[in-house]
Amino acid sequence: MNWLETVRAGAEAVRAHRMRSILTMLGIVIGIASVILTVGFGQGAQKEVKDEIDALGSNLLIVSPGSTTDSSGVRGGFGSATTLTLDDASAIGEDSVVPDAEKVAATTSTNAAVAAGETNWTTSVVGTTPSWLDVRTRTLEAGRFFTAEELAKGADVVVLGPDTASELFTGPTAANPVGQTVSIGGRQLTVIGVLDSSGASSTGTSEDDQAVVPISTAKSLTGSTDNAVSTIYVEATSADTLSAAYQEVQSLLLTRHGVAASDADFSISTQDSLVETANSTNETLTVLLTGVAAISLLVGGVGVMNIMLVSVTERIREIGLRKALGATPSVIGRQFLVEASMLGLAGGIAGVLIGVVGSWVLPSIIDQPVTLSAFATGAALATSLALGVGFGVYPASRAARLTPIDALRSE
Repeated sequence: MNWLETVRAGAEAVRAHRMRSILTMLGIVIGIASVILTVGFGQGAQKEVKDEIDALGSNLLIVSPGSTTDSSGVRGGFGSATTLTLDDASAIGEDSVVPDAEKVAATTSTNAAVAAGETNWTTSVVGTTPSWLDVRTRTLEAGRFFTAEELAKGADVVVLGPDTASELFTGPTAANPVGQTVSIGGRQLTVIGVLDSSGASSTGTSEDDQAVVPISTAKSLTGSTDNAVSTIYVEATSADTLSAAYQEVQSLLLTRHGVAASDADFSISTQDSLVETANSTNETLTVLLTGVAAISLLVGGVGVMNIMLVSVTERIREIGLRKALGATPSVIGRQFLVEASMLGLAGGIAGVLIGVVGSWVLPSIIDQPVTLSAFATGAALATSLALGVGFGVYPASRAARLTPIDALRSE
């Protein structure tokens, strides 16, 4: 019996017991689909994190103040101090001092109620400089950003995030609120622009829900007379110079603040560190869930071996007759091994199809991205075939070892 005849005979044996074959494959189907979806969820979450971090700006360094300690010895968290100033930002922007920094934007931020007519909305009011738009890689849906001249004068202008604009303006003005007036802290500001949606969030705050004003305007709105800023964003000249820019900014601020590196009153983070931190949790969870799915695959493989042993027992007389007619042990073993492989491969294909369909359907149901991995899909198919072969070896060898006379004599 050649291989083609063996495959045909194996397929006929599988078809002869359709329901049993389907139930046998069920464990492998569930395991394969689980592996594909689990890996898809993990990779989807990692991509989502990377997209959100990238939305913060390209080649970005984020400089934050250090912590404070009050009179009773209670220490605040990072960012609670007021150790960064506009002068620090100006120094970083000097090409001769930090040559690998392309642009710099200092910011302050506070939550405030913004009113437009009888409508009000509490949002994050961000005070910054004109370079903020480029540093944060944001674009405008309508209008313009404020200028250096408006910054110097502390002009009463504001650029709204798309979510903020939609909450404040309805009716005819909703389509283009540019030119409308909003009130912040009792002060009237003219809307000069609306940001495009970034679809991202940073530190729990939506990047689409904010009101951006000149930093001088923000200071006057809060009544602040100091020079402190809450964050300094530094865009490196390229991804290759990000590390050099990091060292230059750190050296400059240590010198300006008169502190050693071990006592630094500021911290500098990069996109890479943020992505690595966020992805480490996702990777751990993905490995855990994949392990659970692998157990399901193992159970499915045991099911294949169990059913093949039952099949050998049921077909003892057939085996004896074929051996009496000249079939060699290798031919007998090969047929049962092919049957087991078909069950494993068919279960794998069905599991892959369910996984692919799930990756299309689930994101719209649970609002969580699922990234289909070609490697995981191929590995799942190979695993299902390997399970069929691996767990079919013992039943096949048992069938091959039967002697013709004993097989024919059995009832």
